[in-house]
Amino acid sequence: MAESTSRAQDHPQRSPCSLAEPKIQVPTGVIDTHAHLTSDPLPERLEDVLDAARRAGVRGILSVGIDATTSLHCVQLAQRYAMVRAAVGIHPNDCCRATDSDWDTIERLTGSAGVVAVGETGLDRYWDDCPWDIQVESFRRHIDLSSRTGLPLVIHTRDCAEETLEVLASAAAGDRLYGVMHSYTGPWEVAAGCLELGLYIGFAGMLTFKNAATLREVARQVPLDRVLVETDAPYLTPHPLRGQRPNHPALVVHTLACLADIHGLSIEEMAARTTHNAEALFGSWPPS
Repeated sequence: MAESTSRAQDHPQRSPCSLAEPKIQVPTGVIDTHAHLTSDPLPERLEDVLDAARRAGVRGILSVGIDATTSLHCVQLAQRYAMVRAAVGIHPNDCCRATDSDWDTIERLTGSAGVVAVGETGLDRYWDDCPWDIQVESFRRHIDLSSRTGLPLVIHTRDCAEETLEVLASAAAGDRLYGVMHSYTGPWEVAAGCLELGLYIGFAGMLTFKNAATLREVARQVPLDRVLVETDAPYLTPHPLRGQRPNHPALVVHTLACLADIHGLSIEEMAARTTHNAEALFGSWPPS
């Protein structure tokens, strides 16, 4: 989950069964590199969610777990649907409730078909649900698991971007890391440090918000071969549909369009670049 939500957002809500239609489509295909397909209310309309994504031009979705149960469900989705891949891990806001059995489950799931990443992991000082030392320990444990399995990290940070970078740099110990800073909203200096470590930078719907000029300037500086797009669904619905819930993978096209505008590219060109990056990091998805 992004820097702004492991809770429901405080803005107007549509019926849980209503899916907003994207205003644009991407004929060349795009990959949503971070969605929580197991988070309410998406599971009850999953077939509709995936059909809407296909109509909008979404080729693939990375479904991200936040604990042992959702990670298992993400793996099951990846094994059922060709367009879905799974990330398995324990979110920083859930790590203090994780048992040894939960960790055993996560480690076991990394060897499952359809699993392409470790996470969602990272650090969070906004909700502060779990003690800081437990968050750091869990984060380091995920980093070690990524190193041992060769799977990239999916990294969350909220209100602690600099501290997150410190942990990553310490763990890297001069080597390069493999993963993505997902739904990034931090300063350019931290983004630059993450890029130096070898990480990709993912942008979600907040990039499109009218008050996000500083974030758009950060996105402008990220090299085109290191940028990803995502929804963080069911949260962070992008402009011009902001305030309508749930967000869902079809709406990634609006963040893609914003990113294309920032870099002076067509939406088709940006789709091709971000899809290439997603497959370089997570492996291939079926063609459109």
